[in-house]
Amino acid sequence: MTAADFLIPVRRMVEGRGRFRWPRAPALASPTAADLVPLGQLARDLAALGVAAGVERNAFGPAAVRIRRDPGVTGSEAYRLAVSAGGVEILASADSGAYYAVQTLRELAAIHGRALPACHIDDRPDFARRGVYLDCSRGKRPRVETLKALVERLAHWKLNEFQLYVENVFTWHRHPDIGRGYSPFTPEELLEVQDHCRRHHVRFVGSLASFGHLEKILALPAYRRLGEMPGFRGLPGGTTLCPSDPGAVRLLADLYEEFVPLFEARDFNVCCDETWELGKGRSRRRAARLGLGRVYLEFLLKIRRLCLRHGKRMNAWADIVLDHPEVLADIPRDIVMLNWDYSADGRIRARRTREIGGAGLPAVACPGTNAWNSHGCRLIMGMRNIRCFAAESLACGAEGLLNTDWGDNGHRNMLAVSLHNFAYGAAHSWRHRGVRDEGFTRRFCRDAFGRAAGSMAAAVRVLGAAHEALGLPDANNTLLYNVFLGPSSKYRDANDWRTRGLAAVQPADLEAHRGALAALPWPRPSAARDPFERTAFEEFALAARLDMAACGRAAALKQLLAGEQPPRRTLLALSAETEAAARELARVWLLGNKPSRLRDNVAGMRQAIREYRSLART
Repeated sequence: MTAADFLIPVRRMVEGRGRFRWPRAPALASPTAADLVPLGQLARDLAALGVAAGVERNAFGPAAVRIRRDPGVTGSEAYRLAVSAGGVEILASADSGAYYAVQTLRELAAIHGRALPACHIDDRPDFARRGVYLDCSRGKRPRVETLKALVERLAHWKLNEFQLYVENVFTWHRHPDIGRGYSPFTPEELLEVQDHCRRHHVRFVGSLASFGHLEKILALPAYRRLGEMPGFRGLPGGTTLCPSDPGAVRLLADLYEEFVPLFEARDFNVCCDETWELGKGRSRRRAARLGLGRVYLEFLLKIRRLCLRHGKRMNAWADIVLDHPEVLADIPRDIVMLNWDYSADGRIRARRTREIGGAGLPAVACPGTNAWNSHGCRLIMGMRNIRCFAAESLACGAEGLLNTDWGDNGHRNMLAVSLHNFAYGAAHSWRHRGVRDEGFTRRFCRDAFGRAAGSMAAAVRVLGAAHEALGLPDANNTLLYNVFLGPSSKYRDANDWRTRGLAAVQPADLEAHRGALAALPWPRPSAARDPFERTAFEEFALAARLDMAACGRAAALKQLLAGEQPPRRTLLALSAETEAAARELARVWLLGNKPSRLRDNVAGMRQAIREYRSLART
């Protein structure tokens, strides 16, 4: 075994001689209360191997695993782990380092079972901030139990930061209409997640859309007047606050007063990305006089004052600033720029992270899982994006890597299909140069799903390869996701990118991919070790089912585009398949999520069903 054979590679590993064999009832010991959490995790893992381990709080005495604090271990997240014939010794200078040492030991036990090879490991992370950013505003709002289970898995992969993307999904006392109908979080729920994060050495960083992406709030009559350009893209209030309207800052001040103090972390993400209509509506004259970048910066500084009022270090997405690099020199040096780019080769912004550092600003790299706008993830594209961003950011001294997972266009992408690239991002943020792509998916399935994984690695790769299977180029969406809903007339515009995608894909490839999906051997839910894992198995199977139905729909749409009527039996079969998929989507969605916007997806599927039946009658 080498340092790269771990799912999350270790920095240095030296193999020793002999093996340590777990006794029937070993003691796992530490005098530090915080260590009882990871030692309890290890005890549960060992129970599955038939080992009845007991967790003891003491500083001396016989123990199979002994954790000690050693100030000579440099770095709060660093550790040393030694396995010998006599047992396991862990040295760390802080609680977090001890926690990560036990996570490595858990993986050793998962790989080798009851007999661990003797070795010495010295380990520490590449990046100080290693996180996941989860969209909770575009459709799915996870239950608290789901988030807590996810946090434990992320912490096991040595991630130390978690953010939830919030546009409107919170219960504001002063503004109760915001979030209504979206299953909003309560303060108590967010505090419960934060408490759980703290136990697992994860910083729960708050995040709130504060400039762009406010279409749900601006659609409400009471707030419509605050928009930069009401009616933009057919939206009642547009998507972006008007930066010159004093009411915009007053609204944010109200929202911040209720939301920001809930979070203990020093950092707070104000978002402020994709302000599409900025300078095109109410701020047009000011933008013409000062420049668009300057108008953006003015509002950014107003938001910064709100952050400072609450004792927070402001974080903001970097896209608009990089579009207007002339303002970089005037941005206060306490603002962290979150540089996002989801392209496989980082050609959009990843390679510009050095410009942020060159201006004296702290930066965090923000790649993405590429699971959004897909049912099964763009697996390879996401891996390439993460790998590219990690290399660039390590080279220019970025603070960290925040791996994003979005829910565009209804959020039918299930959480399970993002787990692989969460783990891949974790591996690169801990030890970038140690990540080995060969066998990574197998190691992920072994670590995430244990003995139930079986041949799951091959299934995950097939599910995540719709783009490649259909011969389509890299994109921020997957054809099978985007043609799944909506009337067929939507795809008859020759200039529409979906129509071009349908024209490019071959019927034989659709049929072959459908057949490959139908043959995937997903584990039975009954084989799962816990509710989160059981839901994940259901979500993987659902994703395959949705893509199978989408393959049939894409083939029928191609016929309609060519002026051909699909056979009646085909249309009725598609109707029945889509109806069954809608029922399954509703069932599986609710296993780990609140209802939120489930009805929007089901309504879109029912519209497709009605059209299939109508066409079958003609």
